[in-house]
Amino acid sequence: MRLSQFIDDKGRRALAVTARGESRLVKGVRTTRDLANRAIEAGVPLRKVVTELGLGKPVDLARALKEKRVLAPIDCKDPARLLVSGTGLTHLGSAEGRDAMHRDLADPAKLTDSMRMFKLGLVGGKPARGVEGAQPEWFYKGDGSILVPPEGDLISPSFARDGGEEPEIAGVYLIDPEGAPVRIGFALGNEFSDHVTERENYLWLAHSKLRPASLGPELLVGDLPADVLGVSRIRRGGEIVWEKPFLSGEQNMTHAIANLEAHHFKYAQFRRPGDVHVHFFGTATLSYSDGFRTQKGDVFEIASEVFGLPLRNRLWAAKAAKVKARTL
Repeated sequence: MRLSQFIDDKGRRALAVTARGESRLVKGVRTTRDLANRAIEAGVPLRKVVTELGLGKPVDLARALKEKRVLAPIDCKDPARLLVSGTGLTHLGSAEGRDAMHRDLADPAKLTDSMRMFKLGLVGGKPARGVEGAQPEWFYKGDGSILVPPEGDLISPSFARDGGEEPEIAGVYLIDPEGAPVRIGFALGNEFSDHVTERENYLWLAHSKLRPASLGPELLVGDLPADVLGVSRIRRGGEIVWEKPFLSGEQNMTHAIANLEAHHFKYAQFRRPGDVHVHFFGTATLSYSDGFRTQKGDVFEIASEVFGLPLRNRLWAAKAAKVKARTL
């Protein structure tokens, strides 16, 4: 089952569910968050709430997507109540590109911090039940205001050195009234980053991640398949100029999803009732690692059959803004 938020033909918000190849309107609710709150209050799975509410007329999601009426699959009225974060070096092979960025040319045999972090995940990222697993790399991207809808523009700031795609899967969570995280589902994501800035100094990773991001049109409810195959491509002037498959799911990761969740939600400030979290799980596939350089107007496309409709976003650049703090 997959959920999608969209604007209907009358300009109103609506929620659709896709199952068995058909998309239909969910009655009685207009947002994913409202549906999740009902399930939490009733103590039942999302599927049961959808069944109890009932389904309405069929929805042409592909048409809505083409007409740019599909929204991010999760949002909040107050963007400050939604946190976007992520973990890196979590996939088999994901350290290769990062290691190449930060290798000590004077001593190539010396392990970079990136490779050391990656190996920690290899050894302890999938612990036995009841055992604390290895702590992953963690980064902050922004609040809900940075989430760009499918088919929207990923706007790179004027000071950016690069604007590159990162095809990933993200977990979507709602904190319940008792302060416990509840996973609503998983979505395709483009964890857009500035890899040139990161390469210049790995301590600038935090800066490189303060960029917009986008989530796919459909939110997968239930467990994530262990082996997820997708494709990441870049179009320029209608032509595909770069393309590569990507693998995700725990079979292709150094960390278990539960371990990544445990290390994120162990912090009390991330368990505030009512907050929403979008947490990216990392990737091993980057056009930047292949020496490709993006340009303004390029279209990123990330697709996986598991997640239904593809995620597409155009790369654009912001105008320079003069920002200066003033004294009161």
